[in-house]
Amino acid sequence: MNPVFERAMSRGMDRMMTDMHAAGHSGNPDIDFLSMMIPHHAGAVEMASLVLAHGRDPATRRLAEEIIASQMLEIEGMTRRLAALRRQSGSPDEFPALGGTRGP
Repeated sequence: MNPVFERAMSRGMDRMMTDMHAAGHSGNPDIDFLSMMIPHHAGAVEMASLVLAHGRDPATRRLAEEIIASQMLEIEGMTRRLAALRRQSGSPDEFPALGGTRGP
């Protein structure tokens, strides 16, 4: 049992849930989805960072590193797309590149 890790994880989950619902609903499913997914992914980054600080299993630590790298790319792409939707600009087919995280 690691009480420091457990408290940090609980605080992070609480923050993520608060941040996910902070924007409210705009009536636009695309904007609402992105507005909630960005803090959701940020929560994953925080959780992965905590396991890097407290975890010892090499395979889990590698997975955490991969999660941080991929989620940061996705956060960047979602943030750009959200800004474009809010500006009502950009091609409807335009999707920010995610560095190959979407598969073949």
